[in-house]
Amino acid sequence: MYKGKTVAVVVPVYNEEKLIRRVIETMPSFVDTIVVVDDCSKDNTPNVVREYIEKKPDGVVLIEHEKNQGVGGAIATGYKWCRYENIDATVVMAGDAQMDPNDLPALLDPVVDDEVDYSKGNRLVSGDAWRTMPRVRYLGNAMLSLLTKIASGYWHVADSQTGYTVANLKVLQTINLDKIYKRYGMPNDMLVKLNVYNFRVCDVEVKPIYGIGEKSGIRPIRMIPKLAWQLFKFFMYRMVQKYIIRDFHPLVFFYLSGFVMFFSGLIFGLYLLFYRIFVGPVEATSTIMAVFLFITGMQSLFFAMWFDMDYNKSPSVRGR
Repeated sequence: MYKGKTVAVVVPVYNEEKLIRRVIETMPSFVDTIVVVDDCSKDNTPNVVREYIEKKPDGVVLIEHEKNQGVGGAIATGYKWCRYENIDATVVMAGDAQMDPNDLPALLDPVVDDEVDYSKGNRLVSGDAWRTMPRVRYLGNAMLSLLTKIASGYWHVADSQTGYTVANLKVLQTINLDKIYKRYGMPNDMLVKLNVYNFRVCDVEVKPIYGIGEKSGIRPIRMIPKLAWQLFKFFMYRMVQKYIIRDFHPLVFFYLSGFVMFFSGLIFGLYLLFYRIFVGPVEATSTIMAVFLFITGMQSLFFAMWFDMDYNKSPSVRGR
């Protein structure tokens, strides 16, 4: 237990036979249960966990998927177990040993002290991240974090792709865990759903760990176009759920008019540019109209973001 609260750590794994033992063995002693969710690994990962459980049966639970569901699906399975067991604070740590267990108390403190409902690690806040993280991954995460700020409404959080998080029991009891996005965009979807229900979220500075033998098939730069579309759908879901169905805020009008005018001006402007290059002169009034739509649309979007940011003020980043 930690400060009188039960703590469980959900560890989603897929082909982590080399590092899963290290994750389990370095877990802090105050963790009550380690819930390892094997997402249909093709290597020896589940057997490694079973061997550990045979030697030390207390404190480790192994759940095996019959079909691969993705990291989000594995986390959702672990969340359901913790919800059923009424765990006060549920942590998520990856099975590749890239998350420093020494950072766990800092992540737990704001949740168990009831300052927030959900805390997440932030690897980008320190200068160490630029030196230790692969450059492509750093830049990809930074771009996805910017898009996630817009989609989720949590403008004060960054490093959206980190999986090092802590959720209180109320979060697990409120959010529909069966509808969590099951693939790489799960952390982004989680933030959107947290915002819909007005949960308090904070960032906690954590130490990035690389170069220990981990292998990632994720390429953030390649994922940006695909995940950007997913984030747009998450954003639309949040607008409808939070600002139309559950409550109302005029920022939806600013977003709607902003999108319409911005993209209308952009498309019209590109058409005029093409016409001017390949056909001939264009009317000055047409150019003015394109510029007016583009600039007015951009201003409307900025106003909408400002309203959204002000409406969702929350705790700031915590240091280690």
